[in-house]
Amino acid sequence: METHENLLAGPPPTLLPDTPEAREALESGAKPSDVAARFPAYSAAWAALADEFFAKGHAVTSYAFARTGYHRGLDQLRRAGWKGHGPIPWDHAPNRGFLRCLNALARAAQAIGEKDEAERCSKFLRDSSPEAVKALNNH
Repeated sequence: METHENLLAGPPPTLLPDTPEAREALESGAKPSDVAARFPAYSAAWAALADEFFAKGHAVTSYAFARTGYHRGLDQLRRAGWKGHGPIPWDHAPNRGFLRCLNALARAAQAIGEKDEAERCSKFLRDSSPEAVKALNNH
């Protein structure tokens, strides 16, 4: 029997690899700045820094941390086969650092008046993971 690929289905979900040592350090209470310094490609540490500084009223610093984690995450997504679109599922825990950075970047961009970027990042998040939007809006 011959099978045909469904060309209309879109790309498969992209699943980032786990970084157990970085994840465990952050989960055990290490300072996000220490985790980011030791594991600069670990987006979850940058997301934690972005959230921390935004909560303190430092939107520009939050923007810088979120942008760093976003770009490090994009690099990882591309290495994992992502072609610039397609699902990045929230339920795959290693994807959450990137998705959190994307959300933090949208939030900080809005706060500093970068409305076009805020809208682009919000759309990117919605298109990539509707579940992330729900989870992050519940915080």
